[in-house]
Amino acid sequence: MAIGLALCAPAFASGVEDDASKRDPAKDVDAVIVVGQRYLPDYQVRNTRGATKTNTPLLDVPQAVTVVTDKLVADQAVTSLNETFRYMPGVGTAQGEGNRDTPVMRGISSTGDFYVDGIRDDVQYFRDVYNLERVEALKGPSAMIFGRGGTGGVINRVTRMADGMNHRSGTVQLGSNQRRRGTLDFGQGFGETAGFRVNAVVEDSQTFRDDGYLKRYGVNPSFNFDPGDATRVVLAYERFHDDRTTDRGVPSFDGRPLDTDPATFFGNPKLSRTEADVDAFDVIIDHAFSEGLNLRNHLRWADYDKYYQNVFPSAVDATGASVTLAAYRADTTRRNLFNQTDLVWETRSGALRHTVLAGIELGRQVTDNFRQTGYFAPGTNVVPIASPNVDVAIDFHQSATDADNHGVARTSAVYLQDQIEFSPQWQAIVGVRFDNFRVDLRNNRNGQSFRSDDNLLSPRAGLVYKPLENVSLYASLSKAFQPRAGDQLASLSASNASLEPESFRNREIGAKWDIHKDLQASIAVYRLDRSNVAVTDPADSTRMLLVDGQYTEGVELGLAGRITDRWQVMGGYAWQSGEITTTQSATAVEGNRLAQLPRHSASLWNRYDFSDRFGAGLGIVYRGEIYANVDNKVALPAFTRVDAAVYWTLSPSLQLQLNVENLGNTRYFASAHSNNNISPGAPRSAWVSLNFRY
Repeated sequence: MAIGLALCAPAFASGVEDDASKRDPAKDVDAVIVVGQRYLPDYQVRNTRGATKTNTPLLDVPQAVTVVTDKLVADQAVTSLNETFRYMPGVGTAQGEGNRDTPVMRGISSTGDFYVDGIRDDVQYFRDVYNLERVEALKGPSAMIFGRGGTGGVINRVTRMADGMNHRSGTVQLGSNQRRRGTLDFGQGFGETAGFRVNAVVEDSQTFRDDGYLKRYGVNPSFNFDPGDATRVVLAYERFHDDRTTDRGVPSFDGRPLDTDPATFFGNPKLSRTEADVDAFDVIIDHAFSEGLNLRNHLRWADYDKYYQNVFPSAVDATGASVTLAAYRADTTRRNLFNQTDLVWETRSGALRHTVLAGIELGRQVTDNFRQTGYFAPGTNVVPIASPNVDVAIDFHQSATDADNHGVARTSAVYLQDQIEFSPQWQAIVGVRFDNFRVDLRNNRNGQSFRSDDNLLSPRAGLVYKPLENVSLYASLSKAFQPRAGDQLASLSASNASLEPESFRNREIGAKWDIHKDLQASIAVYRLDRSNVAVTDPADSTRMLLVDGQYTEGVELGLAGRITDRWQVMGGYAWQSGEITTTQSATAVEGNRLAQLPRHSASLWNRYDFSDRFGAGLGIVYRGEIYANVDNKVALPAFTRVDAAVYWTLSPSLQLQLNVENLGNTRYFASAHSNNNISPGAPRSAWVSLNFRY
């Protein structure tokens, strides 16, 4: 399977690269402003800034990187970020308690390793794709570029910004589950020195689950202008709102997800709701001092307001006749302020060519959390399996352990990186980042305060050998750290505030092959070790010990390219193995397999254009068996799902598109949060889209 998949892959429009090579870099907006390169009409990209903060060919990056372009997003009628992970080898998704994106990369699930144009976007919510040029998955620890976290990898969203060009496109989409959705991308250039662009979305849909709904809207205007020949400024703002049913799926029974109608809701959908509001401002200034010396400053301020309430299944009784329900709600507000300043210098030293990056990042995050537990009247939280969708009174108030806290996190970082070209065959990348990361957390209930103050040194090294111009072999080593405050900056306590951060080390070898100019295949072999995991001292329950926690190792095959002028493909295969290496609790026992980590997974999407007016798409997704929890008591069976699409070009500016997901109506379970929060996969669903582009 791995070899077969490796021989198939999606494409890239070569003319864009050829034109770009002729432009003056001091005046080339896209080389300076856009993270990577201009919008491409196909499934493949050649370059990325996400992995190195410099415009670097993927062939020369000693790290596994998968990119999903907006063309693939459109062809698959994808609407949410977590749906883009399907065709990323080695990237899975956990349930996220029905209220957030939760990718699983190399055995590590994360709620905070999200970035927008390289800036942290770490609040827990579901992200849309309406304003994206592409999604980048950078696998393995990436702390040298992104700082704390990023332990299994990061997800970087690259947005569409004003570029001085005209854009006229949009989509109207209708279909299963009463989906009603529209998107717009409008851009206008003003001469050669200014431009405006706005992306927008509105959606009012239901879900395949009983009484489930989804409502969201977003608007993302941006404006660019050139105050001088060598300077460009981009101003951007995003307002995004997401309101939906909080759905935590079905419980388990006898080691398997409960065999029930996939539409059945366990709990009270009327009292299960999550709502997120995001307001974000960006100011990006790029200046070319001379050819080869560029300065970029990116300031981002973002305000997040997240509300979450849920009534969900807890456990099924021994007879399989009834299920116990539980409930809670939580409010989170966060205000992020980050500023990144990067200086990139391209120079020569004798026979050596250097691309030197020097940068500073400053950040401040203010977070408030408030949680309440839901209390049922006696006997009302145990309901029959046959009718678990109930409407019972619940009183929400704080328990003895519910959070009510205020936290301030401060980041001060400097980093230095050198990409060295020794000869046409040999390249290297070496870099290091120093972070001072401090968190002050106050418990509003008792006035108790905790502080962690960590100095983190994150190195990176990679060596690239190119026996042929279109083939690269690489080896790399990187480290990352996760401070005790955790993904969401609220996990400090008296027992862990003084402990060293968790540490992650990734060793990787791989190869990348541009089979031809529009087709790239890649392979990566890695080992990721997690250490400094805090466990209770068995000899003294008041003390914590730091132990080696787990490992993940695997092989990833990536695909991206155009096989022929009419045939594009995207896909990959991953073999992964991960285990707990030291017993950490009664459930996390040495030798247990990591949760949400399939031994085998594979995906392949094909689009074939039979003519200039008619095309079709076919995709296959396979995921092997996974455990819902690290205790390995509940397993989600393996599944294979088939998706399809048909495309009709009605005129040069109009296209009609039909997408069918789960063509065979396969019964499967997509993801889990715990042994009793398991998400059923959606049954066969279809959407019709009318796409326009002028």
